[in-house]
Amino acid sequence: MKRRKFLQNASLSTLGMVATASVIGCENSTENTAVIASANTAIQPIVIATWRVPNATAKAWEVLQNGGTSLDAVEQGCMIEEADVKNFSVGKGGLPDRDGNVTLDACIMDKDGNYGAVMYVQNITHVISLARKVMEKTPHVILTGKGAEKFGYEQGFKKENLLTESSKKAWKKWKETSQYKPIINIENHDTIGMLAIDTKGDISGACTTSGLAYKMAGRVGDSPIIGSGLFIDNKIGGAVATGLGEEVVKTVGSFLVVELMRQGNSPQEACEIAVKRIVSSNSQKNKFQVAYIAMNKNGEVGSYSIEPGFSYMDYVNGENKEVITESVF
Repeated sequence: MKRRKFLQNASLSTLGMVATASVIGCENSTENTAVIASANTAIQPIVIATWRVPNATAKAWEVLQNGGTSLDAVEQGCMIEEADVKNFSVGKGGLPDRDGNVTLDACIMDKDGNYGAVMYVQNITHVISLARKVMEKTPHVILTGKGAEKFGYEQGFKKENLLTESSKKAWKKWKETSQYKPIINIENHDTIGMLAIDTKGDISGACTTSGLAYKMAGRVGDSPIIGSGLFIDNKIGGAVATGLGEEVVKTVGSFLVVELMRQGNSPQEACEIAVKRIVSSNSQKNKFQVAYIAMNKNGEVGSYSIEPGFSYMDYVNGENKEVITESVF
């Protein structure tokens, strides 16, 4: 089946007015100055992921060590967190919306620019795998709600009740006041976004979440939106976002980070510029968290956040370590 692809060297205009508004004015813009790995460079598999998810990065690393692709690695790594009922922001056990329904979002993107996403899905735990099915088995890039759920059952996914007793108890407690206020670094966790480079030097990425706790029914954040929660350009690198999705969407954040790397910025510099752009357009009267992690083709990584408390996992050279990120405040 012929797949729709996102051009790796997409101009700002081809990604529309929103992307244009986000990227125009990037500091120290120079065209095609990104450093691309030399053919003689030894390629070391790398996995990075938002937040403290050592089991997820360990699984992804295992896939890479066994010769798997970066796409297989990020999918299987994310599946670990989706199945963890103690994780209140991803998969089964995620905190529900204000009506008591657990709804999941996910996206995945491969080395060739192919992309699949699902939004507002109920009753299916492994939405990252469902997003991959959308990418590989349909002519579309996004399926939502009941349509995505129906497609999942057709592909063999089983129906499950995603609302655990712990999440149900927390929801009932919230209903006593029904006060909606996004909490910074809730449970020291949020969306899991993952990037990986395999032994062939190919980069893929994935992102999966249950979204903001006690959100309005139907709310979708940045996580499943290409260019916001995730973006990959296999010639340059990749980026994923976490935190308050509404603020990431406004700046097409992950696309911005990759474009900044294309212009010659390191992953660390790109993340810092993208985060500071969000800060510059907000009064910070209501504090919120946004963070990015990024990786370039050479395997260099970077991360930055608005508020302290964000960390990411970095698995390279057999070492699975947590890295505390610097922040604006």
